[in-house]
Amino acid sequence: MPSTDDTVAVSEDGLEKGRIEQIQGGRDKILHEVRKVIVGQDEVLDQVLITLFAGGHCLITGVPGLAKTLLVNTLAEILDLEFKRIQFTPDLMPADITGTELLEEDKATGQRSLTFIQGPIFTNILLADEINRTPPKTQAALLEAMQEHHVTAGRRTYQLSEPFFVLATQNPIELEGTYPLPEAQLDRFMFNINIDYLKEEDEVAVATTTTSATIASVEKVLSGDDVRGYQKIVREVLISEQVARYAVRLATMSRPTHADAPDYIKNWVTWGAGLRASQYLILGGKARALLDGRGHVACEDIRALAYPVLRHRILTNFYADAEKITSEDIIGRLLEAVPAPQSDM
Repeated sequence: MPSTDDTVAVSEDGLEKGRIEQIQGGRDKILHEVRKVIVGQDEVLDQVLITLFAGGHCLITGVPGLAKTLLVNTLAEILDLEFKRIQFTPDLMPADITGTELLEEDKATGQRSLTFIQGPIFTNILLADEINRTPPKTQAALLEAMQEHHVTAGRRTYQLSEPFFVLATQNPIELEGTYPLPEAQLDRFMFNINIDYLKEEDEVAVATTTTSATIASVEKVLSGDDVRGYQKIVREVLISEQVARYAVRLATMSRPTHADAPDYIKNWVTWGAGLRASQYLILGGKARALLDGRGHVACEDIRALAYPVLRHRILTNFYADAEKITSEDIIGRLLEAVPAPQSDM
């Protein structure tokens, strides 16, 4: 029988408590530094961290002036990872993102050869700023990288460094000169995070600090190895079949072609959530459970992430638009209609 000093503390779910505390500690370090710069937006911060620890990508949607870009820049300063920013514009070309092959001549031998010059996508954290300001052809340049974590140029494939994390921002109110993201690319984003106006007391704090002589500075608190380690721990979190089935049903009930879909889905939805929605509900639920100090996923985790996971995957039709029904309204109805299991572990 091992001595007390050799005993490893294990949670009720079989995951070592030290590993749960490890990821909570990493979260606390990040939040401590972020809050030196970002005031309020706690829900947004939580969702961004869940995406990071789950190894996904996120789209941040909000009107100008809500610190979308500042949030990403601050996160990049805190993590000891390579960071690059692409300002999306109408004249941006795919090669401006992925890189291009140039014909170079060896001065010694006179021999010519193609050399691949890496684009800004070769980084750990990529900020795709105002992604909806560039045409679909250029937006699609991100697809392979986001899904496969590699870039193909010519006949060669170039692997991206891990971790690879895309944070894209878009402005929902200016339609002139913008290009809505294709559904295939939207599906690559784990979360679509809505960032809203601050509460009055938070806005007063921001307005006061940003107009003073004090400049907040942050420190790097986590390395790439730390983040990769957290991503592995997330996948070890347990989920019962009942809770997994609940996540899947939320996604399947959003599909108008499903035999058991509610009438409002068949009347208002053109296209429902696909398989990635089920996967991201479960994976995000695992990360959220860990950050809450639990080694298992509960239905409350799935429900809490339903909006950021589903809002960009449920496409409403003309009839819904005419009645001013949004995907958020439909998600609310789904959460009421799909029963959670009585015992969620």
